[in-house]
Amino acid sequence: MDLQEFHPSQQVTDEIARAVEKTLTQIGEDPTREGLVKTPHRVGKALQFLCKGYNEDPEAILRSALFEEDYRQMVVVKDIDFYSLCEHHMLPFFGKVHVAYIPNGRITGLSKIARVVDVFARRLQVQERLTTQIKECIQNTLDPLGVMVVIEAEHLCMQMRGVQKQHAMTVTSDFTGVFNQAKTREEFMKLIKG
Repeated sequence: MDLQEFHPSQQVTDEIARAVEKTLTQIGEDPTREGLVKTPHRVGKALQFLCKGYNEDPEAILRSALFEEDYRQMVVVKDIDFYSLCEHHMLPFFGKVHVAYIPNGRITGLSKIARVVDVFARRLQVQERLTTQIKECIQNTLDPLGVMVVIEAEHLCMQMRGVQKQHAMTVTSDFTGVFNQAKTREEFMKLIKG
């Protein structure tokens, strides 16, 4: 996968750092303590990286590697690792994304599918929206015969707080076109579980 160098904004880092210092004080910590002195700025840089998807265009990523190809069978990219932040608590959720599409005269570079996942995951998210955004981006950009996306994820907001269920896995799916046929969906599910 193409790795693009990330450069956080110093102004944004400083603004976040001021808010983090205040937060540290509010929870009973001393932001001047040795171990915490640089934490506010680290958090500022980290949040910009974890939310960098707001500044990226996923459709442009797919269009950057479009190829005419007369292939009309299923293309599956499975086990794409992702990390995102839950918009309700800003705690991580993470897991695997599985994507399939059936081309209609055009294909894209396989790494571009993984990059699209990253763009949408690097925003404050809910898993349901993430699933749909990936599907819609691929459908709108490639105009394939169909797209299907399945996400399997663990949510730290469920594991670390609230119900504290350590082994709960959330699975979401969304699909278009030929994946409306049960037989096509079943083929995809067999491929990602095999």
